[in-house]
Amino acid sequence: MEKVFLEKLVSIRRKIHSYPELGEKEFRTSSLVQKILKDNGVKARKIAGTGVVGLIKGKKPGRRKVIAIRADMDALPIEEKTGKPYASKRAGVMHACGHDANTTMALGAAMLLSKRRNEFSGSVKFIFQPNEESSGGARSLIKAGVMKNPKVDAIVGMHVNPWQKLGTLGLKYKEMMAAVDRFTVEIVGEGGHGAYPHLGRDAVVVSSHVILALQSLVSREVDPLEPVVVTIGVVKGGERFNILCDRVTLEGTVRTLGKTLAASMKAKIEKKVALVARAFGAGYKLKYERLGEALVNSSSVLNLSRRAAEKVLGKPNIVAVDRASMGGEDFAEYLKHAPGCFLYIGTSGKYPWHHEKFDINERALPAGAKVLSEIAVQFLK
Repeated sequence: MEKVFLEKLVSIRRKIHSYPELGEKEFRTSSLVQKILKDNGVKARKIAGTGVVGLIKGKKPGRRKVIAIRADMDALPIEEKTGKPYASKRAGVMHACGHDANTTMALGAAMLLSKRRNEFSGSVKFIFQPNEESSGGARSLIKAGVMKNPKVDAIVGMHVNPWQKLGTLGLKYKEMMAAVDRFTVEIVGEGGHGAYPHLGRDAVVVSSHVILALQSLVSREVDPLEPVVVTIGVVKGGERFNILCDRVTLEGTVRTLGKTLAASMKAKIEKKVALVARAFGAGYKLKYERLGEALVNSSSVLNLSRRAAEKVLGKPNIVAVDRASMGGEDFAEYLKHAPGCFLYIGTSGKYPWHHEKFDINERALPAGAKVLSEIAVQFLK
């Protein structure tokens, strides 16, 4: 029985992995998810484009609470170099973050729960989310009403973790992942001949000073014990080697855990940019976006998840995640509407998330599915 379940999940995961799809283009994946749910007697429908929501109603009398299990489905614009027989068949697109596995584990939980309806009252809602990597998928589903009809009382998400031992469950209390902001700065100078820089205002030079000044925000203007990251990921400017550049665009991200600091970062960045630009006689334009809040786990749902996981995996396989990640996760959006928690399942990988050779040990799939199903049953008992 165990072998059959593993083989089913491996087959599903490889089908998804071989045909990865970018955010909001998960047409093949969402159709496969919907088919598997329906084949297992789970009511399912599409929502907000490529999203899928499924529902399993328990048969046991009692309070009709609802717990949601969420999985993300989108891939990344990366050329896969694993060399595996099930590697991506789509050039330049790859499941390099494990969303294929996350989706498979949620589907596995649905398979198990469809046979356990007599053990719980209430309902289990399955949320298969598009576009997590761009931080827009959760908001689109919530706007479409995924947390209502029936109203979700608690929500759980699970993600594969290559750094954890195979089959272990990672738990993090309080802050787990960072808030994600994106900013764009356009430095406006004045063009001219590269041989006569004194007759213009070189936006390249100004932008280089802006980049260095922004790094001092972290090192000199924020409490050293307060986690924060400011990263410039894109620099665009210039047309030719001998033409003075009049405009440079910088794009970057800010990551924070504390709400007070998060609220202050836009003003801190604009102050730095304005002072540097003024010093060089240049202008600037700033666009600042809040893409997602910090992910803060609910202790009550996390405690219930721990007890369920201990029952499935045994206490030695429950591990504490000591540090929060400065990576982002739009699962945090759901936590504005219901208490919940985000969990890691260990896959003992060699490469990090978003790497061209990222892969998982597929023996983790049944463990993740069983933990998710047990959490749902324990919550609804």
